[in-house]
Amino acid sequence: MASTSDIRKGLCIRFNNDIFKIIEFLHVKPGKGPAFVRTKLKSVTSGKVIDNTFSAGHRIDDVRVETRKFQFLYNDGETYHFMNTDDYNQIELQKNILDAPELLKEGEHVTVMTNANDGIPLSVDMPASVILKVTHSEPGVKGNTATNATKPATLETGAKINVPLFINEGDKIKVDTEKSSYIERIKE
Repeated sequence: MASTSDIRKGLCIRFNNDIFKIIEFLHVKPGKGPAFVRTKLKSVTSGKVIDNTFSAGHRIDDVRVETRKFQFLYNDGETYHFMNTDDYNQIELQKNILDAPELLKEGEHVTVMTNANDGIPLSVDMPASVILKVTHSEPGVKGNTATNATKPATLETGAKINVPLFINEGDKIKVDTEKSSYIERIKE
C-alpha cells in the first residue's frame, strides 16, 4: 500500500476494481481546508481516462510492475505486434493501451510495463520524441507569418499534426509523443 505522497506520473494503481495508470497529477494545498491530489487516470484495460481527487494521506493500492524493452514490428488493424529485444518473444497488444499509436513507426523501441504478478501487459511507454518524415504538406502561403503560423502535415505513419510553414514534403521532423506536436526539423 502506498499513500498520496507516492503518486507520480506512470504509477499503476488498483482503483474501482480496475488497474489505472496515472498520466497527470497535481498536489494542491489550499489556504483553507485539507490538502489533496488531483489526478488524471487512464484505464489499462479499456483506455478510458477519468479524473479523480484523492485527499492527502489517502491509501492507494499500487500495482508492482516490471518494464521491458520491446521493438514495434507491425500492426494489423487494432492489434499491434511487438518483439522483446532480449529473448525475441513476440506479443500482441490492443490499440487502446497505447498512448500514441499513430506515431509508432516500424522498428521503434518502446518500454512495455507488465504486471509483476501475472505478466499481463499494462501500458506502453513511447520514447519522449520520435523522428518521422513528412509525406504530405501544402505549400506555405507567403505573408501569413505575422504570428506563429502553422499548416497541417501528414507523417509517414499516417498521423496528422500542425507544422510551421517552412516544413516541406520529404523533411524529417522531431515530434513530441506526449502532445503529438512538432518540436524541430532534423537536418541531414
